[in-house]
Amino acid sequence: MMLATLSRVFGFTQLRPGQQRVVEAVLAGRSAAAIFPTGSGKSLCYQLPALHLPHLTLVVSPLLALMQDQLAFLHARGISAASIDSAQSREQTAETMARAKSGELKILMISVERLKNERFRNFISQVPISLLVVDEAHCISEWGHNFRPDYLKLPDYQRQFAIPQVLLLTATATPPVIADMQKKFAIAADDVVTTGFYRANLNLLVEPVAGRDKQRRLVEWLGAKAGEPSIVYVTQQKTAEQVAAQLSQRGIAASAYHAGMPHEAREAIQRQFMAGAINCIVATIAFGMGIDKADIRNVVHFDLPKSIENYSQEIGRAGRDGQPSDCLVLANRDSLNVLENFVYGDTPELAGIRCVLDELRGAGEGGEWELMLNQLSEQSNTRQLPLKTLLVQLELRGIIAPRYAYFAEYRFKYLIEPEALLDKFEGERRQFVAAIVATSARARTWCTVDFDSLYSQHQAERARVVKALDWFQERGWIELESKQMTEVYAVLDARFDPAALSAELHGYFQQQEASEIARIHAMLDLFATEQCLSQRLAAYFGDAQAPQRCGHCSVCHGQVARLPAPPTLAPLSEHSLSALCEVFSQRHLEFNGQVPSAECLTRFLCGISVPLLSKLKARGMPGFAALENYPYAAVRAWVQQQSAAG
Repeated sequence: MMLATLSRVFGFTQLRPGQQRVVEAVLAGRSAAAIFPTGSGKSLCYQLPALHLPHLTLVVSPLLALMQDQLAFLHARGISAASIDSAQSREQTAETMARAKSGELKILMISVERLKNERFRNFISQVPISLLVVDEAHCISEWGHNFRPDYLKLPDYQRQFAIPQVLLLTATATPPVIADMQKKFAIAADDVVTTGFYRANLNLLVEPVAGRDKQRRLVEWLGAKAGEPSIVYVTQQKTAEQVAAQLSQRGIAASAYHAGMPHEAREAIQRQFMAGAINCIVATIAFGMGIDKADIRNVVHFDLPKSIENYSQEIGRAGRDGQPSDCLVLANRDSLNVLENFVYGDTPELAGIRCVLDELRGAGEGGEWELMLNQLSEQSNTRQLPLKTLLVQLELRGIIAPRYAYFAEYRFKYLIEPEALLDKFEGERRQFVAAIVATSARARTWCTVDFDSLYSQHQAERARVVKALDWFQERGWIELESKQMTEVYAVLDARFDPAALSAELHGYFQQQEASEIARIHAMLDLFATEQCLSQRLAAYFGDAQAPQRCGHCSVCHGQVARLPAPPTLAPLSEHSLSALCEVFSQRHLEFNGQVPSAECLTRFLCGISVPLLSKLKARGMPGFAALENYPYAAVRAWVQQQSAAG
């Protein structure tokens, strides 16, 4: 029966060996994990069983682009599948929910953040679910790359919604991460299926190149491969723009692609690349997730990737058609501090954690704690991603629970005259719309909705007002904007010791910091290895089946990469801490009433942006980023020593 469906719906006569084991486990009622290389058919492991399971298959996916690609694939095969995402209108979401409730939908795709929404959790608890699928499942492990804090709560959600089975999918999980995933979802060892990471058609090449020579070498290398579809990966958005411009000037047509570009521009570039109208993309890692272009012949890392896992994922986009493809790293240690500084900047200070805990205790046990992430981020001087991680850690400890979220502010501009809008209604509805018009203060073109006045003067409920504004926008009568998302948590336990809990959580973040730094150094060790690169990469992911010598990597070609050392720096002792930080320390004292901590000074000197430095406009002060070329840990030790001596 399964093979008949495989042939009729998907057009395949048989499954690959790894797929076969996973599908059989799921159809036998067991949870499973599929750890397959990029492009080797993980999605089929849930798509095929979903057609045979009695109830809904709920798929958690980290990216909207991934969901849209998979939905297009499913719809083309006549499979009843849908997503609920932020790009949809209320009506579209309501229609999808109705289809899920009626049993018409076989597959529903959501982001993990959707499960924070109380209304969605209430809805999904009424829908029988056969299988929970976690795509990019390595995101669940704190010791994996691309860690997503909200993924940590998925085992709890599985229990809460009484979902009998789970299927985990990923292309990049090391043995410790696989063990973590397996333990969190109680998957039997026999049902964790890995198919090996070695791909015989990928030529892994590492070439030591000094920073000043990288651009010339890239032009030379791509120039010899004219017309071949290629991706060049860089770390920063400005580098993507610069490298694309320089390639184009030298006759290699290239387009930049990064998260700072308008959505429409990114979409257009991606479409042109897929269609072969553009052959070279210079991209940050924003590019590539969900890209299923079979004939990418070259992947170049102009800058070092963030980790071995990221490297594996990024080269995995090459040669999906099985044809030989080159994966080149232009390697040196020049940008090592940039990568490490991303990590150090994400570790909250002890005082920042304490600030969050004090805010939480202020709401009182049994109360509701309302927060705006951007405001709390500024208040605690903690970047938003680690702040989300902190909130999840508090959830996992049973201290808070998410209730719901709402937009604090709505504003709109009229696309038709207010009188014309009013003329579309009669009776009580006209009075309700007139109240919105009358109470919404107009500044030039934009009108800000005053929910308090609407409720106190007209008894107009917030939910009804928001629904009406959405409806006006759908009909093209207004343009609507909402901002300042407010999250509401229930406070379950406010009896904790704030000092002890702050120290415990700070220790957790420091452990993560050390793990991330070790991951960067493991990557450097890989690139400088004297062993076969393909074999070393496979071994990192626990694959013992790869050949000892692949015969087609740079090491097998006799070219071991001796990475050039970064430029020599003067000893830190030659610098003056007080001179470098004088203006900043004075501004900090005026603003905060206290001298900056050693960690704060280190971030200033290394040029790491955290909310407080942005608020103080530190970037424009003398001394900012003065020591960015030094290792962060060395600068921190020096600052602590100087502060103690001073």
